[in-house]
Amino acid sequence: MKILVVDDDKDIVELLSIYIQNEGYTPLKAYDGKEALTKLATNPDTALMILDIMMPTMDGMEVVREVRKDSQIPILMLSAKTADMDKIQGLISGADDYVSKPFNPLEVMARVKSLLRRSQQQVTNATPDVLEVGPLEIKKDSHEVVTLTGRQIQLTALEFGILYLLASHPNRVFSADEIFERVWQQESIVSAKTVMVHVSHLRDKIEEATDGEKVIQTVWGVGYKVEAH
Repeated sequence: MKILVVDDDKDIVELLSIYIQNEGYTPLKAYDGKEALTKLATNPDTALMILDIMMPTMDGMEVVREVRKDSQIPILMLSAKTADMDKIQGLISGADDYVSKPFNPLEVMARVKSLLRRSQQQVTNATPDVLEVGPLEIKKDSHEVVTLTGRQIQLTALEFGILYLLASHPNRVFSADEIFERVWQQESIVSAKTVMVHVSHLRDKIEEATDGEKVIQTVWGVGYKVEAH
């Protein structure tokens, strides 16, 4: 399984590559955004990308936007920037998770394993293979979301996880902590803003594809739900 590490700091690339190799994965290396896109194009079976934000030639957020045009590969972002808005911007641009520098390589690998596990797992709970919610048809096995007019909505693994969780429990309100623990499969620490960003991005995609249909409802002070129709 290939993991692409992208950072203009060669020491960081080498360090993470060692940890990646020690876990039995194959590291791929790139040192700027354009090289990262080339590596992905020549290695379409890459399972995950670890991506620095601040890089020459093309920064990490621009790389994410380019990748998301035709790929839902899990992306873990790295950056020395620690302000909440930088994290939120990174997640809005399509990344799946974020680690601030300086980091513990063991933490990075824990996040990597979680993202890989989430992207590979099949939903096994006793729910229908296809869910219909409002104007959407949600296909469990293929992780596809299609409108009733036949338009496909491209979602990241996390966005699909959130939508499937809510759609498979209509009318139930899930708190941000519950969503984080079920979809991210990690213990909730500071999850509210992270969940908020992903829900916002998910809503934008749904509304764009359905002429403004509001599928996910906010219950203020409590959480989010999908109403049964």
